Amino acid sequence: FCQPSGWQLFPERNPPTFFVAVLTDINSERHYCACFTFWEAVESPQPQSHARNGEGEEEEEQEASSLVQPAQLFAPKSLVLVSRLDHAEVFRNSLGLIYTIYVDGLSVSLENVIGNLLTCTIPITGGAQ
Repeated sequence: FCQPSGWQLFPERNPPTFFVAVLTDINSERHYCACFTFWEAVESPQPQSHARNGEGEEEEEQEASSLVQPAQLFAPKSLVLVSRLDHAEVFRNSLGLIYTIYVDGLSVSLENVIGNLLTCTIPITGGAQ
């Protein structure tokens, strides 16, 4: 459900996306799955072939193949938060915070940030905390 359009590599970086999918369990209870997807660069080496028609041609081909840079592709990576509560904006902000810390390489521990997010109390609409 994280990649509804399918998982594929792209030749350029796409902007991050966010959506919430609602899944139900066997007891018909809803689970809100917030998905924040971004694209990370991955290296994809070009296939190299070596013809052996003669010594001069082989050396030229080896020199040319050493100049070929691997093509850069971008792979999707998803952050997912699953909750029984329907708070899409809170989910978006929480996953956006984790994404920003990860991408910017901040010196904050992701484990501490996630731990703090999981211990937050969110007020239920129309009721007590």
